[in-house]
Order: sequence, then structure tokens, then C-alpha cells
Amino acid sequence: MIQDIPPPIFGLIAGMLFATGAQMQNLGLAYMDSRGGTMITICVSALALWLLAPFYMKLEYWLNPAILIFAFIGIIRPSLSTNLSVSGMRMLGPTLSSTLASVSPVFGVTLGVLWLGESLSWSSAFGTLGVVLAVVLLAKKGKVVERTWPVWALAFPIGAALIRSSSHVFTKVGMESIPEPLFAALIGFTVSSAITLVLHHTRRTSQPVPWRSRGPFWFAAGGLTMTVAVMSLNTGLLYGKVVHVLPAVAVSPVFTMLLTIFVFKREVLTTRVVMAVFLVVPSILFITLNR
Repeated sequence: MIQDIPPPIFGLIAGMLFATGAQMQNLGLAYMDSRGGTMITICVSALALWLLAPFYMKLEYWLNPAILIFAFIGIIRPSLSTNLSVSGMRMLGPTLSSTLASVSPVFGVTLGVLWLGESLSWSSAFGTLGVVLAVVLLAKKGKVVERTWPVWALAFPIGAALIRSSSHVFTKVGMESIPEPLFAALIGFTVSSAITLVLHHTRRTSQPVPWRSRGPFWFAAGGLTMTVAVMSLNTGLLYGKVVHVLPAVAVSPVFTMLLTIFVFKREVLTTRVVMAVFLVVPSILFITLNR
């Protein structure tokens, strides 16, 4: 039974899939702009969830007021958060951007404690502190490692992390009334895809999508991967606590780094990034395994 699986496991699976999807999006950026790619990613995710709808959807879901919560989530995620994330990958690279995005547990744990009344253990507190130190390490200007990106670019992955953490807490609140992870994702992705399509076709600076290139393929593949990741994450939130699930998702940077080195081979890792990643991972494991 799904209920018997420890919720952090769903978070770890989601983290691995988020890392894979991010790498696919990064490959797509070589062929097209981030706005068009984001539109494809979100629309493919929504389409996939609608194709699966007959297997999980119930009429009473549409009559529940909690659907408004999922719709609100769709306004801020993934349309806004994905745009920030892709922009961050373009300027900082996938590993650095993903590592910075691991600040999510700080926001998620805080919201879980203050809003949902979840308990925060000392292990979770120390683990969260480790994540903060990793972010400080990445943001600090050093003499050994040359920084080729402006400081304000850090706002992209950190802003995406804040939006995602908040939306995850909203999702858990909504699923207390509608306990269906796929439906929660369906409404969010549908609203977000509608917003993204309107913005893409009304923005004068939007570039045409190069459908004959490999870009749409990579962003579509990333969209499918991200869809499964969100489904896994929502399942973990349904059966577990925010303070246990979201930190597990933040292990994503280690998967990103391994994919970067052994599969995609598209990025040169600096000492500072490696140090930050290996500071984040034990911290997240400390939160997850010693809750």
C-alpha cells in the first residue's frame, strides 16, 4: 500500500525527477528561449494529467471549495516559479541553480511550523542551518573561484524556491479536503498553462517556437518528468508532514551534480559548488532520517 511507504521516500523520488527534468530543460535551452520552453513544459504536464484524469477524477472534486486553493497555486506555480528556475539555470548553470533552490526547506519548514503547527526537532533545525550555510557559501564573493554571474541572479532560484515551498504548503492544506495528489496537480498545471499561453501569445518580445529543432522535444520530456515529480511530491505531502517531505526533495542537487558529471557532461564544477552541494546533502539527510 502507498500509505505504508515512508513519506520522505516520495520526496527523494521527486528530488531525483526534478533534477532530471532540470537537465532536460537545460538541454532544450541550447535550441530555444526559456519562455517558449517553459510554455511547452507546463502545457505538456497539463495534457498528461488530463489524459490520466479518467482514472482518478471524481465529480465531487469540482464541487469542493478547496479547488480554489489549487487554482491559486496554478497562478504562482509552475508558471512563475518555472520561469524563475529556467532563468536561473541559464545564468547560473543547473547545479548551482539547483543547489540554491535547495533553500526551499528553510521556507517550507518555517511555514510548516508556524502555519500548520508541525513540530520542529533539533535535528531538523541543524539540518536547515546547514542549507542556509550552503546558500551563504554560494552567494559569497571569493578570491579563489571566479564568479561569472551578477549577484542579483541569485534571486531567480531563491525566488522560485520560496514560491514552491509556499505552494506545497497550500497543496497540503487543499488535499485535506480533496485527498487526490493528481487532481491537485491537474488544476494547478491547467491554470498555469492557460496563463503561460496567454502571456506567450500577447507578449511582443516572444520568439517563435522552433518546432523542427530538438528544443521542444527536450522541454516536453522535461515536462513529463516534472509531472511525475509533482505527483510523487504531492503523494508524500498527503501522507506525511511538510517538515519531513520538503527537506527530502532538496537532495535534488546531488542528483543534478551526478547527472551533470556522468550523463550530460555539460558543466564544469567549481570547488565552491561541490563544497556547497556536499554541505546541503548531509543536512537534508539529517533532517529526513533523524526527525
